[in-house]
Amino acid sequence: MELSLVEIWHSMGLLARLVAIALVAMGFASLVVSIERLLVMRRAQQLSSAFATKARPLLEDRDVDTLLDLTRGTEFAAAPLPRLIRFGLDAFKANLKDEAVGPAEMTRRELGRRLEQLAAESRRGMGILASTGSTAPFIGLFGTVIGIITAFQGIAASGGGGIGAVSAGIAEALIVTAVGLFVAIAAVLFFNYLTARFDKFDMMMQHAASELVDYLEGAGGRSAR
Repeated sequence: MELSLVEIWHSMGLLARLVAIALVAMGFASLVVSIERLLVMRRAQQLSSAFATKARPLLEDRDVDTLLDLTRGTEFAAAPLPRLIRFGLDAFKANLKDEAVGPAEMTRRELGRRLEQLAAESRRGMGILASTGSTAPFIGLFGTVIGIITAFQGIAASGGGGIGAVSAGIAEALIVTAVGLFVAIAAVLFFNYLTARFDKFDMMMQHAASELVDYLEGAGGRSAR
């Protein structure tokens, strides 16, 4: 028997095929999530950079109302950094008369909560990559066990231990194991790369939140318009 991928597929039992299909599906889902998150991250960085260029002069002038209008515009309404600034400015304006805690401190607390929310939103789908990276090798190992069982069944059916009796089962075991390892390695690499990108973006967001609070503390609610 020629041990091509087609021949190996046809020689697989139902359970082995289900394992192979599950691994391929996990790999496809990981690829889709990785591409989607990369595109989301790229767009978020581009919009945030454009917003920062327009927002900094307004922030330096303490022009809170114009800056708030900029964050609500259709161009930047869905980007993470404008949303964060909008949350902060709304909290500042809502607590201008709070003399017990102060508007700047209330803004700092609100920004801390919103940073966690935005970070969770940016990492949506990352659990798929983490789960794939941790479980795919074990699923591949399960396929290996099935392949070995198939090999021994071939030996029992032929009454001997020739290579023809075990080749299909061994090939099946090795192929499924290789697919499981490939899917797991790819998922882990994508997960680590995206995590590093998200961590860098989160740090930028934290710096922006701190800078906003510093400007608002400098305004003290007196020169803000």
